[in-house]
Amino acid sequence: MSMNRRELVFLVALILAAVIGGLLGDIIGTYLPDGAAKTLFSKSIQVGFSPTQVDFFAVAFTVGLMFKINFMSALFVILVVAYFRWWYL
Repeated sequence: MSMNRRELVFLVALILAAVIGGLLGDIIGTYLPDGAAKTLFSKSIQVGFSPTQVDFFAVAFTVGLMFKINFMSALFVILVVAYFRWWYL
């Protein structure tokens, strides 16, 4: 099962939206005064599996996946989904 070009562009856009949104949320939250707006922009939820190391005699590897979701990253992902739904899908 291979991805066509449209699906690949959509996946890359989702990842970029989450990363850029999270970065902007952290930056905005840093400069806001204490209050509800600062909490909204700076609060994040971590979802996933913490890194676990498996060490055999000859092979060692680490497995883990963690997503850090804040308001701006969720908003950007929703906007990208809406954009692609309107124009491409």
